[in-house]
Amino acid sequence: MDGNSSRRRHARDPHSSELTCAQSKMGPIESLEQGPAISVPFRFLLTAPLFGVAAGLTLAWIGADALSSRWSPGAMALTHLITTGFLLQAMFGALLQLVPVAAAGNVWRPKLLAAIVHPIIAAGAILLSFSLLAWHPDELRLGALLLAVGTAGYALVIGAALLRTAATGATVRALRGSIVGLLMTVGLGVTLVQALTGSLRIAFIEATDLHAAWGLGGWALLLFAGVCLYVVPMFQLTPSYPGWLGRALVPWTLASLLATSVLALWPHGLLWQEATVGAGLLLAMVFAFATLWLQQHRRRARADASLYFFRSAMLCLLSAGGLYALGQTSEGAQVAMPPLIGVLILIGVLVAAVNAMLYKIVPFLCTLELQRHKTPLAKPSMLQFISSKAMVGQWWLHLLALALLGASTQLPLLTATAGLVFAASCAWLQWNLVAALRKYRGLRGPMRASAAVGES
Repeated sequence: MDGNSSRRRHARDPHSSELTCAQSKMGPIESLEQGPAISVPFRFLLTAPLFGVAAGLTLAWIGADALSSRWSPGAMALTHLITTGFLLQAMFGALLQLVPVAAAGNVWRPKLLAAIVHPIIAAGAILLSFSLLAWHPDELRLGALLLAVGTAGYALVIGAALLRTAATGATVRALRGSIVGLLMTVGLGVTLVQALTGSLRIAFIEATDLHAAWGLGGWALLLFAGVCLYVVPMFQLTPSYPGWLGRALVPWTLASLLATSVLALWPHGLLWQEATVGAGLLLAMVFAFATLWLQQHRRRARADASLYFFRSAMLCLLSAGGLYALGQTSEGAQVAMPPLIGVLILIGVLVAAVNAMLYKIVPFLCTLELQRHKTPLAKPSMLQFISSKAMVGQWWLHLLALALLGASTQLPLLTATAGLVFAASCAWLQWNLVAALRKYRGLRGPMRASAAVGES
């Protein structure tokens, strides 16, 4: 192919530059062999939106009381449908692909690991969430046990791969730190279940706050940051993150969480505890500012749905930090802010980040997998798997759901509508991912047949 035809192809396919850049950072196509079979991450990634649909429908069914307090059964059930269902499934699937490719980690028996862990954590998330809503202590213990076993086994295998790898850098450090956060979150969660069912006496409110802090900050946000450090420059063609930010991310976050945990045991440590939480949130806000700045200086001006989701996630993270700071200045705000901050972080930041990640990773994996076939047939483009119009449309629906959910914390009459819109947004995400899978399967057959003819 001559230079002019190559330039024309790139002009027709704005994602081709992303693919070329990604391949240059990952090495040749054959380096994809480091990753598992495409079915391994896909079983997690395609399950995640279903939990979002379940959360939205459950919210619509519960109605106005669900978001009135973080301590209501409905709020706890919904929180865990999102965290142990939607987010855990998506993050586990992404890590199975990211650790071998981005961190050069050798994951032990990924097909077997996925086959065991996937159904265990799915069942555990369902049991835990709906046992909190309907209060069935025995099922609650079983759900917590399943989640603990599934996540501990997964963390052991992924953690071992991350510890053994010779790769270094900010992404590897962030992934290692997130595994620490995951184990702390699970340990605190099991402890809380024991307290809820009467098997253990602890300072419940303080332990719950720590469980949330480690889950959101030590696990989810550290993992999200690690993915951003790798994916944002690679797919969005931005400059690299500042070196000091990558170096500070893990020690600062873990130090603030450990200090918060220690101060929670000290009767007079409340003021210092607020300071350590604020320090961790400050770094998260700096990371959000840095990401937005990098995206403004990307080499390709064209925006897409993934970029929109990333930007809205960063803006929600900044808003959540601002509201937290405001909440420390007013006693009334301390009561009103937590539900809204929870919506911003869970839905505005983390669910949006998963959407952004899925809309890049799924078409990327489909494209690379098909390009491995040595065939004279035209190689597929990332744009072929999910239409831009469908992804952007789902982003707008996500924003509507986010606005309604935030408003529902102050106007309970909107709760049912917010739940239905959020369920519709997640269902649209699911439809888009299934469309990509169907397109992949439709292209795979002819390309395999063509490759077989070429080899004969």
